[in-house]
Amino acid sequence: MAAVCVVLFVLWRIDSPRVERLRMGLIDAVAPSIEWSSTPFAGVVRMAEDFQSYSRVYEQNEELRRELQRLRGWREAAVQLEQENARLRALNNVHLSPRLAFVTGEVVADSGGPFLQSALLNIGERDGVEDGSAAVDGLGLVGRVSGVGRDTARVIFLTDANSRVPVIVKPSGRRAIITGDNTDAPRLDFLESVDQISPGDRVVTSGDGGIFPPDLLVGQVVTLQNGTVRVRLAADYRRLEFLRVLRFAPPPRIEGPGGLILPGGPIALPDLPDLSQDTTQ
Repeated sequence: MAAVCVVLFVLWRIDSPRVERLRMGLIDAVAPSIEWSSTPFAGVVRMAEDFQSYSRVYEQNEELRRELQRLRGWREAAVQLEQENARLRALNNVHLSPRLAFVTGEVVADSGGPFLQSALLNIGERDGVEDGSAAVDGLGLVGRVSGVGRDTARVIFLTDANSRVPVIVKPSGRRAIITGDNTDAPRLDFLESVDQISPGDRVVTSGDGGIFPPDLLVGQVVTLQNGTVRVRLAADYRRLEFLRVLRFAPPPRIEGPGGLILPGGPIALPDLPDLSQDTTQ
C-alpha cells in the first residue's frame, strides 16, 4: 500500500500529456466505484445529522413542556388570586340598600356531602345574625342561615334538598321557586310557562315572603330539557372562604286603608270662591 501510494504520488506530480491522459483514464475507471461506495456513507452521515437534529428538537420540546407546566401553575395561581380579589372587593365595595346591613364571617367548616350541603360560620347571635338570613359571597346568593348559636351559625346552601327560595327570571319577569336537589344546578319549580325563558337569563331573588331582600343575584338559566329548567349558580361553592350574612329589615306592611292616611288629622283645604253667584254684577 505504501508503494502504491508512492507511485500514485509520483504519477500525479508528473506534468506530461501522456501522464495526464493516464490520470484521467484512472479517474474515469475509479470514479463510479467511489461514487457507489460513497452513497451509503453519505446516507449514514445524513442519518447521524438527522439524529442530532432530532435530539436537539426533543430537548427543546421537553424544555417547552416544563415551561408550559410552570405557566399553568402560575395561571392557576393568578385565577385564584383574581377570584379572591373579586370576592374581597365585592365584600368591601358593594352598594347595599339602606334597609340592608351585613356582617362578614369566615367559613370554618364545610359539612357538604351527598345528603347535606351546608357550611359553618364563626359568627352568631352576638354579631346580630338571625335565623333565615340570606348569606352571599362576592358573586351571588349562597344560601340561608338555618341554626344560630352564640358564636356560630350554619348556612344551608341553595343546592341542598331542603332549600326553597322564591326568585324572578329576568327579563321575562316569570316568578318561580329555586329548589335544591343536591346537584350543582338546582331546578326552577312552579313556573307558569317556559315560552319566554331562554338559556342565559338572569335569576334573582323576588323578595316574596319578606325573608330575602329582592334583586340578589342567584345565577343564570342553563338548560331547558323536558320542561325542567335548571340554574347555574353565580356563587363559587368550591372556594367559599368568607360569607356575608345580610340583616334585612323589610318595609312595613299596610294591613288596611287606614295605613295610607297621614297622621295629624284631615288636611285643611284652602277656601274656594262661591261660583253660584252671578259674577257679571
